[in-house]
Amino acid sequence: MREITAEVQSWPIAGAFTISRGAKTEARVVVASVSENGLTGYGECVPYARYGENEEDVVTAIKAQQPAIADGMSRAELQRVMPRGAARNALDCALWDLETKLAGKPAWELAGLGAPRALTTAYTLSLAAPEEMHEAAKTAAHRPILKLKLGQGGNEDVARVEAVRTGAPNAALIVDANEGWKPEDVLPLAHEFARLGVSLIEQPVPAKEDEVLRGIESPVPLCADESAHGLEGMRRLVGLYDFINVKLDKTGGLTEALAVIRCAKLRKLRVMVGCMVSTSLAMAPAMLAAQQADYVDLDGPLLLAQDREPSLRYEGSLVYPPERELWG
Repeated sequence: MREITAEVQSWPIAGAFTISRGAKTEARVVVASVSENGLTGYGECVPYARYGENEEDVVTAIKAQQPAIADGMSRAELQRVMPRGAARNALDCALWDLETKLAGKPAWELAGLGAPRALTTAYTLSLAAPEEMHEAAKTAAHRPILKLKLGQGGNEDVARVEAVRTGAPNAALIVDANEGWKPEDVLPLAHEFARLGVSLIEQPVPAKEDEVLRGIESPVPLCADESAHGLEGMRRLVGLYDFINVKLDKTGGLTEALAVIRCAKLRKLRVMVGCMVSTSLAMAPAMLAAQQADYVDLDGPLLLAQDREPSLRYEGSLVYPPERELWG
């Protein structure tokens, strides 16, 4: 009989991680496990208050699936009985991991994908004063892609990007407003950032207001994050955004993430695969989804003071596929 466990873990962040909605100094994650015949699969998620989630409710939601899991509920059935979100992500990824161990085959093979390769990830600079972001950019200037957390728009955000561009003149830049801008600021800021060589603007306005983006001609491609969750609503994003940011905590696991990527490509939307600040256990299944992405943002463990063991292997900004001892 299959058995479920779920527990909250805390992983200190190196310094602080700051976005437009606030700052944190630790990554609070929930780890789920599913065991059968002496084998155990693991999955990690990050409950996110932006979507009304907290650790206690996520643990409860995972454990509530014990009777169905004991009766042999499949991942396909899991998609139907649990809403997408952090709890389903942890359980879905744990089931993937268990299936690989029971079958003696890697997750990429079970998913019908090619063998994964190492990928270049963006590296995130937290929101700070322009001079602080300049210093952070100088330290990270060797990285090929930098992702900048911005604030409420206006001249201060332009100054931040200018400061980073000066500190890292050769890096590709992605800017992430985390819903912080006013609708009327999008085009003026996009033109400023085009001048500064920004490659992508992520979620400039609140998700509930993003219809204002329909049909605008931004000189920098726009990427949906908080506006893009799972398969439902994908049609609406066409004409608003050029990219979507696929995160397993939003799709509710690797199973739907792979389906979302297939759907996005059919709708001519390009793909970023992103993450929350979390450990290598959360990044490992996302690495499979990221094999098909135009941009990869799986730097969560690089922002921690310490990662779990075993962990993913990072060489600078190059991240390698997980070993079987970690996941999949």
